[in-house]
Formats: sequence, C-alpha cells, structure tokens
Amino acid sequence: MATEIGIDLGSSKTVIFSSSKVVLECPSFVTVDNDTWTPLYFGEKAKLTQGRTPETLSCVTPIEHGIISDYDIAESMLKNYMQEAFSNKILRPKIMATLPAGLTELQHHSLANVIESAGGRNISVIEGPLAVACGLGIDFSAPHGTMVIDIGAGTTDIAVISMGGISVCDTCRVASNDFDLQIARYIRKEYNIEIGNLMAESVKKQIGTLYPGDVEIAMVVKGRNVFTGLPESFEITSKEVFDAIKDTADSICNAIRNVFSKTDPDLVADIKNDGIYITGGGILLNGFDKFISEYLDTPVKVLDDPIHSVVKGAAIALKHPEMLKNVNYQLRSIKELEIE
Repeated sequence: MATEIGIDLGSSKTVIFSSSKVVLECPSFVTVDNDTWTPLYFGEKAKLTQGRTPETLSCVTPIEHGIISDYDIAESMLKNYMQEAFSNKILRPKIMATLPAGLTELQHHSLANVIESAGGRNISVIEGPLAVACGLGIDFSAPHGTMVIDIGAGTTDIAVISMGGISVCDTCRVASNDFDLQIARYIRKEYNIEIGNLMAESVKKQIGTLYPGDVEIAMVVKGRNVFTGLPESFEITSKEVFDAIKDTADSICNAIRNVFSKTDPDLVADIKNDGIYITGGGILLNGFDKFISEYLDTPVKVLDDPIHSVVKGAAIALKHPEMLKNVNYQLRSIKELEIE
C-alpha cells in the first residue's frame, strides 16, 4: 500500500513516484467537450488529439508555465492519474508535490488544494530545485553554494541553494516548449509551410541540436502550404534547426546569467568550483549542456535521470524531512497554506 508519494505536476507531463519507483508518467493533456467542458481523454491519448479535434472538442493543458491554468481540469486529470496509479490501494498517504521556485503563497495553496481535491491527504509542497538538491544528497549543514537548474517544458527553474534554503532564484518562462514554437516559426518563414505542435516536437527530438557537428543530418517534415493550402513535404537539416532554436537557448542562458549577477560572490565561487547541476527534460536536447557550459564559462553536470530527478528528490525530502530542518525552511502543508 502506497503511504509516501511524490508528485511532479508539470506543464508537459505528470509524474507520480512511490515505493522507490515511478508508478505513473503521463502527458499533462486533457481533451474536453467544448459545450460542457467535460474531460473525455487524458494523457497520451489526449496529447495525440492536438490539432486533430473536431469543432466539438478541444485539447487543453491545465498546467502552463508550471502554474495551474484551469483548476477543474487539473483536478480531474490528477484524480484520473491517481486512480490509474493506485486504484483504491491508498489510505491517507503523505504526499510531496513540487512546483517552481519563487511562486506566491496563493499559487502554493492552489497546487496543494488541487491535490487534496483529487483525493490526496497530508500534502506538502516543495520547490523543484530544492527537491533536486535533496536527491543529490547535498550537505545542507554547510554554508556552501550550489546552483540547480531545471529546464522543463514550460519553465526554466534556476536556484542557488545554501544551507538548505534558496538564496537566489528565478523562474524563466522560456523552456523546452519554446524550441518547438521556434522550429514551427522558422519553417513557416523559410518554407511557407505550417506544421503542428507534434511535428515540431518530433523535429526537435530527432535532429534538434545546439552543438552542430561536421556531419549534418536531415529529416522529412510534412505540413500545409500557407499559400495553396495543400499538403506538402520537404527536408530540413540539423543546421537549420540550430539556427531556429539558438535565440531561445541564448534567452535561457541569459536568465541563468542574471541569477549569477544577483548572487553573492562567495556563492558564485563555490558554483564555479563545483559546476552547475542541470536537470529536466529540456537538457536532453543534443549539445545543450555544452552550449550552456561554454556560454557561462562554467562546468555543467547533467543528472543521471533528468526527467525524474525532481520527483525522486521530492520523495526523499518527504522521507527525510530533517534534511531541511537545520534552517528556517519548513515543508508547508495545505493547512498552513489556508487563506484566512
């Protein structure tokens, strides 16, 4: 029976971790009826309906930029996922949910309240970078700076952690999804062809790179000609994809540099010596770690399991709350987040 659960409710996917393993990993997409706004499909099936729904249906993402954008749909989605993961085999479990750093108390409360409405109990919330630090086993008793960056689908979370607390943080609303958007815009501009979100994502995953090599690779892309309205296919190269997404990567690196500029010099020296810890699905883009390292002139360490490191860290923080109790950081429960 699951008694301790970590939940990462992300813009792109929802991950549930329990009993030392990932028990569910599904896209954060829901297909709804336009008239009643009733959810019909969840997860992978809903994601595949992007750009393919009739007029009566819509594919929505209830989590945008790491924040709940549609409370009711998010509640229905999480309730469906909890049921799929555990059926009726949970009884008042302890739940740790992650969210981006630097959010307001209202946003903390909104996340915890969605999880409670979906059937959760004994809920606490923790910032994603701090959860990653817990998973890394960082010594929170030492006055030492550590930079953790989580490049997700909707946000890039940047935080400098020292002695179990967040010293400086920023949540940049430029992340992996923006690579898809830039690829689609580039293709429309250069080829006069519109492609869908799923095709843009496929291009990114198959030939996307931020460190072009001597050998170019290409793939066939299919879309709709903006002038004739007819279907058309063409070939795009990895060098073209690099040209399309480089500015977005520069924006992410600039956000990291801005956090450095607000950080105490002694903490910056620690980070320069140890390197930057980077996680999140966005870092899986080919060459992104080298791009960041060269841009910032700082070593970069990509975590072994970047997609699941946040939710794994949340589960560790839930199991060992004493890790954070040597400073004034407290795991906030939903009761502490109640608005008077």
